[in-house]
Amino acid sequence: MTHPVPASHVLIKRAYEPPAPEDGTRILIDRLWPRGVKKEALALDQWAKELAPSTALRQWFGHDPARWAEFQKRYATELHSQAEALDALRARARSGTVTLVYGAHDEAHNNAVVVRALLLAPDRAAAP
Repeated sequence: MTHPVPASHVLIKRAYEPPAPEDGTRILIDRLWPRGVKKEALALDQWAKELAPSTALRQWFGHDPARWAEFQKRYATELHSQAEALDALRARARSGTVTLVYGAHDEAHNNAVVVRALLLAPDRAAAP
């Protein structure tokens, strides 16, 4: 088993918050570019569209907190099909700070929360 990712190495930040030096590697994990934000303003190191929820799942969820528990399950299943990209992100987070950048308004119910939880979870097989 490999070493776990320290919780302090995986930060979450809205795309509308200014970048900071302590963000480390900044990765946008949305399929759509955040509305009204210029490319330079995000100061991204990577745009990982493959780690974003599918369009169908995003539209079904609609940021409805009542659907949050089911969204987490469905999204985790989608992410397990992206095991290689998730493993690369996990490896990057083991060696330094990674900030998952997202565009949603709800800070408690968004895809970055799910990705962070998966990164911090003990290693497991790619299939759910």
